[in-house]
Amino acid sequence: MAKLFIFIGSFIMALSVMIGAFGAHGLEPRLTEKMMKNYQTGVQYHMIHGIGILVVGLLALKIPVSGLLNGAGWAFLVGVLLFSGSLYAMALTGITKLGAITPIGGLAFIVGWVLVGIAVVRGL
Repeated sequence: MAKLFIFIGSFIMALSVMIGAFGAHGLEPRLTEKMMKNYQTGVQYHMIHGIGILVVGLLALKIPVSGLLNGAGWAFLVGVLLFSGSLYAMALTGITKLGAITPIGGLAFIVGWVLVGIAVVRGL
């Protein structure tokens, strides 16, 4: 699983850079200030949790593979899809009801970080 999460994390990071550049260069003149801020928040969390997925992969190389680390990696991916994805969709469509999905992604991020912490403590 270590290599899978390193691959996924690398892909997520590349995608976050592309999405961020698209927002900065293609969307800024077209979005309201509030929607641009939502979009930028999506990119920021996307990048942070792409790094989180990479960390999970690197930890998996050092700590015996555990369900906790696997759960953390998948939780981060779900978080990126739901949290950042809902913010991107909301900014691009103007449908603010999509913001109801965002906290579910945020919860996935929290779960992921808690699982990483537990896995590291148990793996020491």
